[in-house]
Amino acid sequence: MNTSNTSNTSAASIRLNKFISDSGFCSRREADKLIDSQRVSINGVIPELGTKVLSGDEVRVDGNLINASAENKSDRVYLAYHKPKGITCTTEHHVKGNIIDAIGHPERIFPIGRLDKPSEGLIFLTSDGDIVNKILRAENAHDKEYIVTVDRPLTERFIHAMGAGVPILDTVTKPCTVTMQSKFVFRIVLTQGLNRQIRRMCEYLGYGVTKLKRSRIMSIRLAGLKVGQWRNLTPDEMHEINSAVEGSTKTALETEQKIDANVTDRNAPQTRTKPQGRMRGRRQGISNTAPPRPGRGRKPKA
Repeated sequence: MNTSNTSNTSAASIRLNKFISDSGFCSRREADKLIDSQRVSINGVIPELGTKVLSGDEVRVDGNLINASAENKSDRVYLAYHKPKGITCTTEHHVKGNIIDAIGHPERIFPIGRLDKPSEGLIFLTSDGDIVNKILRAENAHDKEYIVTVDRPLTERFIHAMGAGVPILDTVTKPCTVTMQSKFVFRIVLTQGLNRQIRRMCEYLGYGVTKLKRSRIMSIRLAGLKVGQWRNLTPDEMHEINSAVEGSTKTALETEQKIDANVTDRNAPQTRTKPQGRMRGRRQGISNTAPPRPGRGRKPKA
């Protein structure tokens, strides 16, 4: 069902998914899902993707009023959290051990990206849905550093292979920096975030990960945060993050233009991403190991 302001191009209007994410309710991606599921209304009318919100419009999600955010984002929350092993990076409260309940913050927040349940380390959370959308864009290529412990003694051959790129999930990982820390521990810096990337890379080369900790995102380090602790990001840290994602503006506008072109025809065939098939790369001289499990596509999760 269309709302009267779907095609409105007034300068005072704002895209519905951005209005919801800016309010701190959820990320822009999650807002799109809510809109598509018809859980959102504007002035009592069910909108569609691409709808614009005008000044004075009443936006509700599941009947709950969504308030517009402050223009200077002074009401936004930005946290650094040392996620413990066993905590799941989801906002779904019915999931036992979810990250939101683990933190217990009074504001409505959500994680920026993910960190595997068996992994620990640094992750950001925020009530600013717009910055989540920008940080997660692959082209931003933010450094993420991990300290990894494996079940076999490391070799120079393994370190070289990890750094050069490993075939997983029907692709080859980007070259990265890998350094040996001790007999069983290495440090790796990634700019990708494929599903269980480090674990899959190690598995391909015949190693099992026994411990994985994210120690740094960009220049923001885990140091000083005990397991389970969180702190507010400093103004200097936020300045770095905002500077790093500044280039996302053009991409965001291009994405919105594509949406505008598509919402005029809800009956157009939908393009779906095919699930990734079984990895077909051959092992690089490593024997006596079980074959890797098949992947199920790419997700922004280390």
